[in-house]
Amino acid sequence: MAKAERLKLIQEIQDKRGSNLISYITSTRNGMELPMAMDSIRKIYDHLRLINKPMAETKIDLFIHSNGGDGTVPWRLVTLIREYAEKFAVLVPHKAFSAATLTALGADEIVMHPMGMLGPTDPTVTNPFNPPDPSNPGRTIGISVEDVTAYIALIKEDAGINHEEELVQAFKILADKVHPLALGSVKRFLSQSRMMARKLLALHMKQPEDSHKIKEIVDSLTSKLFYHGHPINRREATEQVGLPHVIDAGDIEDQMWNLYLEYEREIRMEEPFQPALEFAAQFPNPAAPVTAPLATAKLGYIESKNRTDVLSLDYQLRGQQHPATGGVQVSTIQLRQGWQTE
Repeated sequence: MAKAERLKLIQEIQDKRGSNLISYITSTRNGMELPMAMDSIRKIYDHLRLINKPMAETKIDLFIHSNGGDGTVPWRLVTLIREYAEKFAVLVPHKAFSAATLTALGADEIVMHPMGMLGPTDPTVTNPFNPPDPSNPGRTIGISVEDVTAYIALIKEDAGINHEEELVQAFKILADKVHPLALGSVKRFLSQSRMMARKLLALHMKQPEDSHKIKEIVDSLTSKLFYHGHPINRREATEQVGLPHVIDAGDIEDQMWNLYLEYEREIRMEEPFQPALEFAAQFPNPAAPVTAPLATAKLGYIESKNRTDVLSLDYQLRGQQHPATGGVQVSTIQLRQGWQTE
């Protein structure tokens, strides 16, 4: 029944907008988040092929919810959709952050629900040269591009240090804490993000007339919002960021939110994944090691009126009561993760 309700809402949105809708939903569930990744492109291609109409007669709406992910996905996704559609819109019911915001930049139209949010496109860089996590030395921490640029701005603007030799010393302090190759990666990823945003906006904004406007939008999204998690509502997207192609949801507002709620329930996005509590509910005081029965979590959906693809994770929880503390130590065993067609 849940799938039938989703397909009904998809059809209602299509009828009102004269479009073909494809949902691309990645889990934003705390503890079980799914990033946007290249494997989704292959699935979306299958949905595009099923539209089976001339490009000149096709309008595609991408209904997206994600915290972001691989920064190369937006360009591949947008250019692929534009191979099949004369007009392309992105529908934002709730969260479309980072790489999802970049995807929206490539659309002719961004349709935002009152709950819809875009976000800055400054990347967080991870590579083997990143510094260790102080709370878990076996892992590295991501480096926010804005943290690096804010450090330099702090030295220049707030500390008032502008002498070349002093700036070199300040940078040396940073390089002693963060590997130079990691800092180089920060610069490379920032340049890539800015290039990607420019290329995506140029797909539907005029060149060279809009080149200054494009630069202002890119500057706002990559360096002027100061915090990667800043939520950009639809008014701010238009009035402060300067996006010219944002519109209100209008007469599809209810259908957009109801469709999002269907995916939210299926993925359990409002319920944090807490392995210890989940295990304890089944085995309150296991003196010996116990493995819980197989469980499945849904992590993502790619869905249109013709097809439903679900990314799911099969896992088991294994735990045992610690003899000294009495607490239960729980580990998650991931058995299989992959896409399946319903």
